[in-house]
Amino acid sequence: MIKKEDVFKIGQFAKPHGIKGEITLLTTSDVFDDSDDPFIVCEFEGILVPFFIEEYRYKSDSSILVKLENIDSELQAREFSNLEVYYALDAAVGDLVGDMTWDSFVGYVVLDTRLGILGPITMVDESTINVLLQVDYKGNEILIPAAEELILGVHHDKKLLEVALPDGLLDL
Repeated sequence: MIKKEDVFKIGQFAKPHGIKGEITLLTTSDVFDDSDDPFIVCEFEGILVPFFIEEYRYKSDSSILVKLENIDSELQAREFSNLEVYYALDAAVGDLVGDMTWDSFVGYVVLDTRLGILGPITMVDESTINVLLQVDYKGNEILIPAAEELILGVHHDKKLLEVALPDGLLDL
């Protein structure tokens, strides 16, 4: 059985494309390129279910047309519309920060190299060009820039985001 902690969100299905079962996946992830047998995971009625990808092709930088195995009609593909799409952590290759959506980090605990554990990420603000992580720090909500140069490491098994914050950032 697949558990929520074993996957990370890579995007969301939009609408079917054509009549042969293709559906548009809105994502900026390129995890399929590194896999010989790519698959995705979707949640149906509270259960995470894997689906193998028969073929895929890039439509743009942020959308991929995906044909899932055994999904052969527009009607079948429509069942996937608006579903969030996940990918297995153990199937991903390399450092995942670039492949994961920032929303995937909600629930991760932030660990600063100097200050220790700051607290869990409770929300991600992507409304501006600078993505911010909202962290529950000692009962107060603080905002931390989600800049990759501040991130030292990601420990998915522990749901831990290791950072090196600049001096004085928490004093603002």
